Amino acid sequence: MVDSRSTESLVTGASLLAAVADPIRLQLLHVLVGRTRCVCDLQPEPAIPGNLLSYHLKVLREAGLIEGTRRGRWIDYSLTEGALERLHAALPDPASVARQLVVLR
Repeated sequence: MVDSRSTESLVTGASLLAAVADPIRLQLLHVLVGRTRCVCDLQPEPAIPGNLLSYHLKVLREAGLIEGTRRGRWIDYSLTEGALERLHAALPDPASVARQLVVLR
């Protein structure tokens, strides 16, 4: 049985994982690890239309994984504090899964 607190963390984790489940968004995260990049430098390979890039950045922003800072007419994007740690926490803990398997046997 799962308590409500665990259910809430599972829902939050699922939302984060859904945000990075798209190959373009995952590629954008990889580009932003450890550095801030101008939106003009974020065009993935293969190139996509600007409106589609904006959509993918919006999904990551709404998930709380990236943030944008306006600089004139450009926006600089970076990972939010703890973004990778939150993604890691959304994945199952291997030790916990192993303990559950032992109990089920």
